[in-house]
Amino acid sequence: MAEQDPEGQIFLDRDAYYAWAEQQPGGRFERVDGRVIAMSPERAAHNIAKSAAWAALRDAIRRAGVECQAMADGMTVRIGATGDYEPDALVNCGPRIDPDAVAAPNPIVVVEVVSPSSSRIDGVTKFADYMRVPSIRHYLIISVSKHMIVHHRKREDDGIDTLIVSTGPIVLDPPGIVLDAESLFE
Repeated sequence: MAEQDPEGQIFLDRDAYYAWAEQQPGGRFERVDGRVIAMSPERAAHNIAKSAAWAALRDAIRRAGVECQAMADGMTVRIGATGDYEPDALVNCGPRIDPDAVAAPNPIVVVEVVSPSSSRIDGVTKFADYMRVPSIRHYLIISVSKHMIVHHRKREDDGIDTLIVSTGPIVLDPPGIVLDAESLFE
């Protein structure tokens, strides 16, 4: 079902959003609190960083031999009934994702690369929303300009530990993989 508010913002439920998004040529969107949000065009540095994150996650999964998949941006993470985010990279664990799926069924790690237009949303709104998803254990926010990674880790008691790193290992357990922080910067 679609609605529009007085400012022209479109509100869609999940099924309507997926149907609508499939019909949009070229653009990329997310759904935040039911509102459709257009994603800004990417700068080269952003694209390079998210590609490096995906490759580092894929390589770490292979080294560890865990039953997980690294996914590049475009795979959706469902946030409750009103949100559908597309992180820059993610790790989904368990059985292989159905080739026709648009959402990761069991995301464990999500990665966002900070851009000038997304720093507040990535650091506040998405942080809170991602930590509400039961399967998500790690949220990595990569700042290319500051050469740093903010690693939020959800503990078993649902408390959250935060580390800021730029070098050395980043332990993501579960699922039992380790990244070298430097591998996230090309």
